[in-house]
Amino acid sequence: MLTSALFAFLHFAAVFGIFATVFATWLLLRQAPTCAQARQIQVCDRWYGLCAATVLGVGLLRVFYYEKGAAFYAGNPFFGLKMALFVVVGLLSIYPTVQFIRWGAQTRQGLPPVVSAQQLARLRGLLGLELALLLGVALCAALMAKGVTL
Repeated sequence: MLTSALFAFLHFAAVFGIFATVFATWLLLRQAPTCAQARQIQVCDRWYGLCAATVLGVGLLRVFYYEKGAAFYAGNPFFGLKMALFVVVGLLSIYPTVQFIRWGAQTRQGLPPVVSAQQLARLRGLLGLELALLLGVALCAALMAKGVTL
């Protein structure tokens, strides 16, 4: 039981980490970010990846070993929707991550990245959409945990 509780804690902490890093990135993102802001965004993006991997790995362990069993989750439509939304968030995060990695050449030289107005709008829009979909993930998780079905 203690192991199950610790895995639940780790899972929830990583979920909060995902939301926090995406929100922090959204707040830090500017058309003319300083080098320090760009580095903070890059660090947030790395933490995002670590938290997402933790959520996925620990979540799978919880499904198969520590919670209600795979049959419970497989039979609940909100689990499928939750996983689909999580995948969509991951796919949406590819473009921002690639852009932040590309900033590395400038930030390693102490230079701020150049962000066009169009790129800024796209990045902020994707990050905002990720945040909204993460709320959908949380709603599906609550409905699923309570055994709600369609």
